[in-house]
Amino acid sequence: MTVVTVQIQRLRDEASVPRYMTEHAAGLDLCAALEEPVTLLPTRRAFVPTGLAMAIPIGYEGQVRPRSGLALKQGVTLVNSPGTIDADYRGEIGVIMINHGETPFIINPGDRIAQLLIAPVTHANLMVVDRLDITERGRGGFGHTGVNNEE
Repeated sequence: MTVVTVQIQRLRDEASVPRYMTEHAAGLDLCAALEEPVTLLPTRRAFVPTGLAMAIPIGYEGQVRPRSGLALKQGVTLVNSPGTIDADYRGEIGVIMINHGETPFIINPGDRIAQLLIAPVTHANLMVVDRLDITERGRGGFGHTGVNNEE
């Protein structure tokens, strides 16, 4: 396992420093930095601040991902998932949440709302060509292999 140092700044008093909840967790939990609860109505989305800024080292990115328990139990997830935090971004980290559930969802100050993974970045050297190599799949798009094992 690689360990990288990420500088973090609390932008407001109610901001919680992210932490790994178990020894082998891949993601740090991000918490809502709110002064009062926010109600997320069904089909609605909201920007939820974390009250944090960070300096992710060059060669890495932050990936903001949903929490599976919120998605399964409440129907609450993230609109842009995974969201990317670039190494040169220094603004507040926010989470764009959406309620796909049938009932209002209350986000309380300090609630764990998303996960943050720090991951290596690879840049591509793009090469324009006249043709691409031929593969078995070819141009087969979404759903071209079917749904069940008999197809």
